[in-house]
Order: sequence, then structure tokens, then C-alpha cells
Amino acid sequence: MSMRFFNQGYRTWAFSVILLFLLFWTVLQLKFVRFEESNSALEATISRLRGANTQLLEERLSHRNKKSYVDDAIIIYNRVPKTASTSFVNVAYDLCRRNGFNVLHLNVSGNLHVMPLPDQARFVYNVTHWDAKKPGLYHGHVAFIDFDKFGSSQKPIYINLLRKPLDRLISYYYFLRFGDNYRPHLIRRKHGDKMTFDECVKLKQADCDPNNMWLQIPFLCGHMPECWQPGNPWALEEAKHNLATRYLLVGVTEQLAEFIAVLEATLPTFFRGASQHFKSSKKSHLRKTNHKLEPNNHTVAEIMKSKIWQMEMELYEYAVDKFDYVKKKMGRTEDGLLVDRGVQFMFEKISPKQK
Repeated sequence: MSMRFFNQGYRTWAFSVILLFLLFWTVLQLKFVRFEESNSALEATISRLRGANTQLLEERLSHRNKKSYVDDAIIIYNRVPKTASTSFVNVAYDLCRRNGFNVLHLNVSGNLHVMPLPDQARFVYNVTHWDAKKPGLYHGHVAFIDFDKFGSSQKPIYINLLRKPLDRLISYYYFLRFGDNYRPHLIRRKHGDKMTFDECVKLKQADCDPNNMWLQIPFLCGHMPECWQPGNPWALEEAKHNLATRYLLVGVTEQLAEFIAVLEATLPTFFRGASQHFKSSKKSHLRKTNHKLEPNNHTVAEIMKSKIWQMEMELYEYAVDKFDYVKKKMGRTEDGLLVDRGVQFMFEKISPKQK
């Protein structure tokens, strides 16, 4: 009897143990399955996060690269004297805070138009590494500087204005004697000299020597000694080559408003609102010579005999032709003002297709 009871109790105990084991194993299996599912979900989440993070990083890098063209842009306006450069530069000064760029004046010691080679190297390094002043517009009376010669990876955007060579010379001649409306009380170097330009040419004085017109060519030619040799044919060709290949835009004084309009359409980061500002402000009348007499026909004929005038005029007309071509590609308002025609291109047949 007791043995039968013992066997029955043992079987009950064994069954209970087996049942508990099976329950424990089932629970463990369920937890393992849930763990696997959670792990898979976690891996999928991590994968999505990595993908999203990679996409975000790529977008940020892409955005940074898109902004870098604007944020790092450098404009160099190596302004030729007496070409309405002050009027133009003051528009930039008025717009710089609103449009978020910097304007810096390059003052070369002794009012020289060329810099020693070490100074050129320092200038190139400074403007390309001075990140706090980017984007920036640098202006000054200095000849073209070739950044490629110094191994610079960043290339500046060169712009300039040219003027009819005789008009520029006459303006400078009377400016030295009578000053201008920009600083009317400043006594100029030739103050008190009443000799007219006609009289100066007739007497063959130094101030009206045609060689004094040799300035726009060397400014666009650069720092090579040949650039500053009056009448050098190579200098003229180099100036024309630089105008065509190294300058974004070279306008002419007689079309200053159009020059500003083209820059506004092309470089809106710098010149957004420039045309309207120039039109409505008094900037177009800055640096106007106080007293100036137009030359007589005999004086003009004498000047036109000069090889220097002929060469400088060739560069000026070359600039006019190039500027006219640029204007033809622009749109115009009903008032005849130059404006951006909008996007005239598109991308198509893009491969591979995005998923």
C-alpha cells in the first residue's frame, strides 16, 4: 500500500517537474523570440537612423558647399582713377550691411599702382585666408594681380570700369586744379593753376602729355614691367586678354547704371537692390570735377595723332564691344532698364534614376 502510494507520489512529482520545465522552456522561448524581434526592430531602427543621419550629413555638406560659393566669394575692383569709381564703390558701401558682405579699401603706399612681389604674395594670402571678411569686395588703385602665380586655390572675381581715354585725362587735369564735389575744401596739387587743357596741349606741357593716358592698359595688363612701358604692343594685347578671360565684367563709365544692373543680376549676394539704390540716391554724382572745359577741335585732333591715345582707345572700344554683347543677353523692363531674364537652362536625361 505504502509502495503504491510512493510510486503515485513520485509520478505526480515527476509530472509536475516536467510540466514546470516545459512552462519555463516555453516562456524562455517566447522571451527569446521577443528578444529576436526586438533586436531586429532595433537593428532596423539603427539602420534607418544611420541612413537618415547620412542623408542629413550629405544635405548639410551639400548646403555648405552651395553656401561656400557665396560665403567665400572675393571681388577685386582694381579701380582706374577718374572713371566714376567712387560713385560705384559708395553704392557697395551702402549695401554691404544689408546684403551681408564686407567692403575693404586697399591703400597702396605712395599711391603707387604696382606692388613689390612680396607684397603681392601677402595680399593674395590675406584676402584668401581672411575668412572673417568673406564675402568681401576689395577696391583700390592697383594693377591686376595674377593669383595663379602664387598657387592660390581660390580665384577672385575681377571687375572694372573704363572710360574714354581723353575724357579721363581731361577730367584728371582739371581735378588737380579745381578738385571735386566729394571733398570740395581739399586743396589739390595744382590749385591756382588757371591754364586750360587747350593751352596746355598747345604749349606741350607735361600735364597734358598723351603719355599720361597710358593707364587703363597697364591697370588691366598687370605688374609686368612691359605693362607700364607707354606704347608697348604686348601690354595692349595682354590687357585685352585679361579683360576677356580674367575679368567677370568690365563696364564703361558712360554706362555706369547698366554696369550696376548687370552686376546685380549676376552677383545678387553683393548687389541686390543696387540699381534702384543708384537710381534713387545721389551716388551717381559723386566725384564730379568742380570746373572742367571741353577741349576744342584742334586739341582733340592733336591728341588723336598720338599712338598712346589710339592704343588706349582700342582697349576702350574692345571693352565697349564686350559689354554690349553682355547687355544683349539681358532682359529689359518696359522702361528699358536691364534685368535678369531668369533661368534659361534646365537639366534633363538624368541618370541613374533616384529610388
